[in-house]
Amino acid sequence: MSSLLMAAVLLAAYYLLPLDSAFTAATVMALIGGGLVVVLLLAWHVRAILRSRRPGLRALAAMATAVPLFLLLFAAAYYLLERSAPDSFSESLSRTDALYFTMTVFSTVGFGDISPRSEPARLLTTGQITANLLLLGVAVRFLAGAVQEGRRLQDR
Repeated sequence: MSSLLMAAVLLAAYYLLPLDSAFTAATVMALIGGGLVVVLLLAWHVRAILRSRRPGLRALAAMATAVPLFLLLFAAAYYLLERSAPDSFSESLSRTDALYFTMTVFSTVGFGDISPRSEPARLLTTGQITANLLLLGVAVRFLAGAVQEGRRLQDR
């Protein structure tokens, strides 16, 4: 339940926080810092999984917390980029549009109704695709390994 609450708080923050600054190097650094927070959050969850009586459920909670944070970081970056350079995407992005674009890139669906036009937008999208692969590949592997180890420790 706490993971669902955390996701709701993150979503509310995305819509309520004043995202009115320009897309600058500081934005990129904040995105990288946010990515590091996701990594640290997952590392903390791996330790918690190893000590949990229900490691599988704990791993689900880890993803339910980390993935929304990861997605909302990219949605905020896309939104700020669009506000700074309005022709960065094939259409103007509201916060909801930026979140929608983030989800289509994350899910690899790529409907094509919104596409990056500018070089910075394409670089940011490429960065998200790369981070998606890392999150889905490496993070899931670490979490699955922690679940297996947690279950092995319980069987002793």
